[in-house]
Amino acid sequence: MATHAIKVPDLGEGIAEVELVAWRVQPGDTVAEDQVLADVMTDKATVEIPSPVAGKVIALGGEVGRQMAVGAELIRLDVEASGETEAARAAPASAAAVASSPAPSPAPAPTQIPTPVPAERTRPSSAKPLASPALRHRATLLGIDLQQVPGSGDQGRILHEDLDAWLVRRHGPTAPTAATLAERNDEEAVPITGVRRRIAQRMQDAMRRIPHFTYVEEIDVTELELLRARINERWGAERAHLTLLPLLVRAVVLAVPRFPQVNARFDDEKGVLTRHGAVHVGIATQTAAGLMVPVLRHAEARDLWSSATEIARLADAARAGRATRDELSGSTITLTSLGALGGIASTPIINAPEVAIVGVNRIVQRPVMQGVAVVARRMMNLSSSFDHRVVDGQLAAEFIQAVRASLECPALLFIE
Repeated sequence: MATHAIKVPDLGEGIAEVELVAWRVQPGDTVAEDQVLADVMTDKATVEIPSPVAGKVIALGGEVGRQMAVGAELIRLDVEASGETEAARAAPASAAAVASSPAPSPAPAPTQIPTPVPAERTRPSSAKPLASPALRHRATLLGIDLQQVPGSGDQGRILHEDLDAWLVRRHGPTAPTAATLAERNDEEAVPITGVRRRIAQRMQDAMRRIPHFTYVEEIDVTELELLRARINERWGAERAHLTLLPLLVRAVVLAVPRFPQVNARFDDEKGVLTRHGAVHVGIATQTAAGLMVPVLRHAEARDLWSSATEIARLADAARAGRATRDELSGSTITLTSLGALGGIASTPIINAPEVAIVGVNRIVQRPVMQGVAVVARRMMNLSSSFDHRVVDGQLAAEFIQAVRASLECPALLFIE
């Protein structure tokens, strides 16, 4: 029998291993050339592995969730069986099996299995009933004196089934059993695989290697929100709808030239900080598979509507699982927002090897002093984290203050 072993391919970018996240075939399946065999995940994206040949699946290289090195055997095929069909191979075997098998004997009549009744153990009238705290609480809610309930447990301990049986005897099968108050002991083991595992690894590595510090600043976005509403009212039908994110991106783009230290990537093994002229903004996006960070490239060369359109496209691609590796890598600074769920402050984790992440909290209307008057203003906090190895506290504060200045006076967003 000629077999063909398909190995985990070299996916480039220095990737040494991948995670097996899904099998598309099973042993016994016949596959065609270029048919997808499995999905694997790098630290950037999910990649489909196609078959270079046609054949029949003999064996799989591992279970879903396994880490596999580049070059490891992924799947083994019988390439000689590719021209046969399952029906052709199965027909002779099925006919022989039918001819040689004895006539089936009639199925035995089902036996009614009696419901077991726990053996109740008597207890001296003066002895205190033995029962768990949960059962005592349940009995109290039901108004039951446990002294009257026989127990079938060790040393006459009263079990929940004893209490249920006592209720049925006293009140019939429809008696209230307070089942919703019973203890729960069910468990569910959930393997951390796929995107969720990659997120866990990256977050753990970032927190272990990067000395974070978070700076929180309050921003008055009343005028910004009024401007955004007017822009959408005027041009919403003709151009992309503006959310807050394109305006925040614009504010970051305007601040970066004065603070190039924050638009950078730090190789801590080589001890090299690379400052970037281009502003590639990572947009943290929640998906069903977990958090992904598609990249808005060259934000410095985009207007508000170009940014809005591209942000929407990237978010849709990430949520649909269509984002490519290129779309999920190469960011120089990241924006993260929980929108209406953003809380009043947060401590975002840096998207290594970047050195800064700007976190957006929710907008709330609050009373604010303006001179001697109290007025209602729309306020929002920016909670931003920095790598303290290369970004000092004063520089971080000045950077956020520059972003704040543009957002509180939105006319500045349109002035270079």
